[in-house]
Amino acid sequence: MKALVYAGPGKKELREVEKPRVIKDGDAVVRLVKTTICGTDLHILGGDVPAVKEGTILGHEGIGIVEEVGAGVSNFKVGDKVIISCVTSCGKCHYCKQSLYAHCEDGGWILGHLINGTQAEYVHVPHADNSLYHIPQGISDDAAVMISDILPTGFEIGVLNGQVSPGDVVAIVGAGPIGMSSLLTAQFYSPSKIIMIDLDDNRLEESKKFGATHTVNSRDAQAAMDKIFELTDGRGVDVAIEAVGFPATFDLCQRILSPGGRLANVGVHGKPVDLQLQDLWIRNVTITTGLVSTNTTPMLLKTLETGKIKPEALVTHRYKFDNMIEAYETFGNAAKENALKIIIDFE
Repeated sequence: MKALVYAGPGKKELREVEKPRVIKDGDAVVRLVKTTICGTDLHILGGDVPAVKEGTILGHEGIGIVEEVGAGVSNFKVGDKVIISCVTSCGKCHYCKQSLYAHCEDGGWILGHLINGTQAEYVHVPHADNSLYHIPQGISDDAAVMISDILPTGFEIGVLNGQVSPGDVVAIVGAGPIGMSSLLTAQFYSPSKIIMIDLDDNRLEESKKFGATHTVNSRDAQAAMDKIFELTDGRGVDVAIEAVGFPATFDLCQRILSPGGRLANVGVHGKPVDLQLQDLWIRNVTITTGLVSTNTTPMLLKTLETGKIKPEALVTHRYKFDNMIEAYETFGNAAKENALKIIIDFE
């Protein structure tokens, strides 16, 4: 089969590799129908995730058709169309029993990280009963792909960790797919203002279509901070969601918080940040971090069934799998290409 393989920092190759098979009773093999590229994949290629070994198939999102199941799989059968969760869960260990699937003792974020992932014609999924989801009727394929990772990530690590509440002023730093997912799901809680902050004016303009009440270009950091304080009567924001993963964007978040504010870090950081603890402690600031557990996926699926949010609108580009390298080039130059989420089609 064909697969997109990590070949070391800055290198990726479309290769012929061996098709996966069921190894344990709880496994499934899924034939991919659609996948996508995540900002985390770019961090891996940038050398920020050293646990990824050369030769690993990248990708942790997608939908497909069940091709084979182990004898212990009871929730799925051959031919089922499924969502592949970015997080693998055994459902039995100490952490899974706390719904902290990100730290499953025999799973967590392993696809495209510690084991081969979804940017391939077939993928091997351990613990299939707890790591796949049936696609409800009425949910489009594109929306189902967004449920794999970005929607639960933006919701759990951004909105829920940030404790977004009615009337809050929320700032989201980073208008990429994760930031947009936080924007969509923050509206569940009726904040009074949602300020989207980014370097890209095109993305900022796009964010208004998804519910941003204000936008700020952060090219000049001081001017951006001045504008945010102007929008908040000098107080700062109640919630700052960091959705990029760079020291500069984290720094902006910690500087625009009001007393009692919450900083929810969602971005994948590959370098240390400068924590201004000497200023933060006296302002009763809370900082949270996290790796998505996808424990909200069932709820988000029900929300999508109602049509209240339409994450498929985040899709801006489409490619066939044979053009995967070109798709990466587009996603890696998102500002120039006006790209948000890219769908990779196998059919």
